[in-house]
Amino acid sequence: MTALRQYQRLEAGGVWRETKAAKPRDVVVSFGDATLVLTDPRTDMPVAHWSLPAVTRLNPGQMPAIYAPGLDDTEVLEIEDDLMISAIEKVHHVIEKHRPGSGKLRRGLMLVAALGMVVLGVTWVPSALVRHAADIAPPAQRAEIGRMILSEIERSTGGACSRPAGDMVRLKLAHRLIGPDAQIAVLPTTLRGALRLPGPLTVIGEDLVEGQATPEVAAGHILSAQAAAVADDPLLQALRYAGPRATFHLLTKGNLPASALTGYGEALLAQPIPRPDDEALLGYFTRARISSEPFARSLDPTGEATLGLIEADPYRTAEPQPVLSVRDWAALQEICDQ
Repeated sequence: MTALRQYQRLEAGGVWRETKAAKPRDVVVSFGDATLVLTDPRTDMPVAHWSLPAVTRLNPGQMPAIYAPGLDDTEVLEIEDDLMISAIEKVHHVIEKHRPGSGKLRRGLMLVAALGMVVLGVTWVPSALVRHAADIAPPAQRAEIGRMILSEIERSTGGACSRPAGDMVRLKLAHRLIGPDAQIAVLPTTLRGALRLPGPLTVIGEDLVEGQATPEVAAGHILSAQAAAVADDPLLQALRYAGPRATFHLLTKGNLPASALTGYGEALLAQPIPRPDDEALLGYFTRARISSEPFARSLDPTGEATLGLIEADPYRTAEPQPVLSVRDWAALQEICDQ
């Protein structure tokens, strides 16, 4: 549409309310593909996409101009920029000229079909936007989705283990192996490995804690989960499961619908634990100053299938740094005790 091409780089400030009673938010208003895109200037994240043909001015002739995405919608947008207001009116004028009338039925049907494709494209976000949503998600958003996934996993395994002394140690272990904002959850089940969730939140089963003489095996699986997450972002996996509609909700509203990840925990548990590339994983062991052989032997006691991790162990001849003290390891081993 010529009118859209003319204004495709036009931007203006505006004030957006999710409902008429909601707190106003400053946004940047710009033209998209037959849409108005409202973006938070602090995060550069879109908060809403409005279909241009449906945009309705609620106060013709008055300033600032007040718009809604449709007659029955509760969202409102205030704009004072004369050029943006004029552009919206011109686009509406072009659309009106192309509405079906006498002798124009064919062109009208083509316009309706084109608009239908635009609405469908906005509603069902392309797979590229799913990846975009994962790329730009802030830490707080990732952490919230990680907690949602953990709740889904707990439906199958039972709630995460918790005892005061053990909780302090699992936080210490998370900080030691991953980082200051990381968390580790111990579930009362057998996982035969570790799962990295968005957050960063890592889940292990009590099989990596109870019955293990030292914490090196558990530490190795936790490091393995971090390496696997770099190769395949756990948030991207979750959004692919949630689907384009839920991801569009995340982009515009800032959170996933409550039911978006229903069943995802069970699906994760049914998949084999991912095994990262040996070279990448050895880098994690080197930085953490932990021997890779205990982890390798836990995967294959004979060492035949994990020979690369054993022979290239960065601490095969050097002294590794202890993962936890004997006292802390004993406290963590009791975390699932009732």
